[in-house]
Amino acid sequence: MRSWILLIVAALVGVAASAQTRLADEQGPRLAAKTNLLYWGTTTPNAGLEVRLAKKWTFDVEAGFNPFSGKHDDGSYGRSFRHVRVHPEVRYWFCEAFYKHFIGVHAPFVAYNISDLKIFDCEDLRKQGWGAGLGVSYGYAFALSKHWNLEATVGAGWLRLNHDVYPCSNCGSVRRTEKKNYFGLTQAGVNLTYIF
Repeated sequence: MRSWILLIVAALVGVAASAQTRLADEQGPRLAAKTNLLYWGTTTPNAGLEVRLAKKWTFDVEAGFNPFSGKHDDGSYGRSFRHVRVHPEVRYWFCEAFYKHFIGVHAPFVAYNISDLKIFDCEDLRKQGWGAGLGVSYGYAFALSKHWNLEATVGAGWLRLNHDVYPCSNCGSVRRTEKKNYFGLTQAGVNLTYIF
C-alpha cells in the first residue's frame, strides 16, 4: 500500500511542477487546498490538493485517514470505520478552473477495517481488505471570497472490493474471503477550499 501512496504523491508533485511552469504567464488561480466537511462527519481527518493544468482542466487528489479502532482489550471488535482513502480525479470546468460547474473522472483507492456497521452489511462482522475502481462526478464551486470557495460534488462508479470476513467476537478466525463488485456512490463532498 505504501508504494501506491508514494506513486500518487510523486505523480502529483510532477503534475504540479509541470502545470506551474506552463501557467507562469497566465492569470488566475493555480492551486487549491481543501477539506471535505461531510467526510469530517464520519470522524475522518482529510485534506486535498487541486492543481490547475490548463484554463479549464485541474487535477485533484484527496486523502482521508481514520485511525480509530473499535478493538477491545479482549481482542473482540465493536463498531469501527478504520480506513485510508485516496481519491485522484481529473476535472473539466465549464467556465474556468475552480469556478462554477465541473465534471470529473476519478480512480478511488481504499484500504479498510470496518466492523459492526449496518450500512456496510457487516452487522456482527468485521471486514478487512481493500478496493479500487473508476467513477464519474459532477460538482459546482461557489465563490465565497477572493480566496475561499465552497464546493459541492457527487460521483458514482464501480469499485472492486477484496476483503476477509471475521466474526466481531474473535478477530483471528477468517469466516470467508469475498471479492465483490460495487456499483453506486463513490464520492460525496462539501469541500471548503482555499485558492492560492
